[in-house]
Amino acid sequence: MTPANAAAAQGAAALKGGGAAIPRHVAIIMDGNGRWAKQRGLPRVAGHKAGAEAVRRTLQAAADAGVEVLTLYAFSSENWRRSDEEISDLKGLMRFYVEKELNRLVDERVKLRLIGDYAAFGPEMTRLLERAVEKTAGNDRLTLVVALNYGSQQEIATAAAKAASAGEVTVESIAANLETAGLPDLDLLIRTSGEVRLSNFLLWQAAYAELLFTPVLWPDFDEKCLNEAIEQFAARQRRFGGR
Repeated sequence: MTPANAAAAQGAAALKGGGAAIPRHVAIIMDGNGRWAKQRGLPRVAGHKAGAEAVRRTLQAAADAGVEVLTLYAFSSENWRRSDEEISDLKGLMRFYVEKELNRLVDERVKLRLIGDYAAFGPEMTRLLERAVEKTAGNDRLTLVVALNYGSQQEIATAAAKAASAGEVTVESIAANLETAGLPDLDLLIRTSGEVRLSNFLLWQAAYAELLFTPVLWPDFDEKCLNEAIEQFAARQRRFGGR
């Protein structure tokens, strides 16, 4: 364990041991891979590779802190507007890291869950992803939700249509038909890179979530960043509309 990892682990232990409020469900808009690469004179794919390493660090830190669900915005429905070369790079990285990290997820007792129309990535990728979901289904330490080809407006529209076809459109019936149904309510939503918007991510689920925007570019996000975000969450007073 590196000194930085040891310090982060101590920070997570302090959060748990000190009675701090730990968010059950944390979501992250992972932004800034391209800018990180550009600052270093590297191709965009290098930023995406570094971002994948940040996912590994953050997943471990979330599990160590006692977070139950970590939802990551990996590929939005709008990302198809990017260049064919970048989309190809992203698909290749996705395939590589799913294959590489699957055993780690099993060993760390992490359950994988997918939201979004991931079938758009093709039958080979779909089989690979669904195999990973199946292999981790019995894990119980942390649930990793990965949003792939996901757009929240479409999710809400689809959920409302399903509720209507069942005969009743209410807050409860729409929520029950969202792709995140059955998960704890979203407590904390983080966006990296300094952008201050939700970009069509978990719009319904974020209704009462705490929002945190950090200037840190995603490839630089680490255990310390997550623990600091959790500390900020714990310091906020959540009134849910009350005084």
